Amino acid sequence: MGSGLISERIEGMDNIISLPIPDVSVVVPIKDEVESLPHLLDAIASTLQGCNLSYEIICVDDGSVDGSPQLLKEKAENRSDLKSVILRRNYGQTAAMAAGFNHATGKVIVTLDADLQNDPADIPMLLSKLDEGYDMVSGWRQKRQDKALTRLLPSKIANWLIRRITGVRIHDYGCSLKAYRAELVADMNLYGELHRFLPALAYIEGARIAEMPVRHHARKFGQSKYGLSRTFRVMMDLLTIAFMKTFLTRPMHVFGLLGLSSIFSGGAIGLYLTFVKLVFHEDIGDRPLLILAVLLLVTGVQLFCFGLLAEVLMRTYHESQGKPIYRVREVITKNIN
Repeated sequence: MGSGLISERIEGMDNIISLPIPDVSVVVPIKDEVESLPHLLDAIASTLQGCNLSYEIICVDDGSVDGSPQLLKEKAENRSDLKSVILRRNYGQTAAMAAGFNHATGKVIVTLDADLQNDPADIPMLLSKLDEGYDMVSGWRQKRQDKALTRLLPSKIANWLIRRITGVRIHDYGCSLKAYRAELVADMNLYGELHRFLPALAYIEGARIAEMPVRHHARKFGQSKYGLSRTFRVMMDLLTIAFMKTFLTRPMHVFGLLGLSSIFSGGAIGLYLTFVKLVFHEDIGDRPLLILAVLLLVTGVQLFCFGLLAEVLMRTYHESQGKPIYRVREVITKNIN
């Protein structure tokens, strides 16, 4: 990886200082990991220095209460390779990762957890795979060192479900050790619990995705921040991802289809009841079918209107931010001398 230059304006000064663009930005979201941090920072630095890569480490503290913010401040004052981002309160891992992405300046961005279960020694392997032409390389913890009942089983079920719904064949969505090209990260916006669906978001952006087995160690310090309490939020975000993957630029296709189907069904039932009333002179006022016909017609009109509103919102989303509905990988032209 070659080096480049990035311009950074210093507040209150007119001159512009050119700083080298690092080859790698390592983003580490942190929540109460004060014991792990010194070991993690040394391991990351040792690995990347051994590869002769320029790098920066961006640690994002997500409302820690165990002294992690104070330690990060001390480390950042004495290390030129560390940038500490202290959030005002606990926002969640997705927000912490988004903050890290926003402060990263490297050509490649690597993410990993701060609990030492991900091994920084695997980073060069991910970078080598990325150089083969991929936009994202995701780690796969084949031999996880976690509890079988509370961590492994729910994870296997969740990964299977996510693969089925998103269509992105990644074995381990929950592994935080991933490498991305910076331009890919710039196209992805994170909300809710979407950090675990980054491969699916990358796929929506047209990224080439690879997966590699990585090492996984048992936790040495602290306690896990993950649990079954996140299940509902993950399911809601999964539905959001499934919708975005298929109907992001054409929401009318889903709402309009459902609306027209509902209107057609309600109209057909209404015509049948009208026929019964006019031809056979039967009373239809107390029939459940009449209520069903009215409900279907009203629901159909509402769904159709939702589709129109969603189309307007999508156009506003893309046009107001200048977001294209496509992503260009490369442009090839014939050179004429």
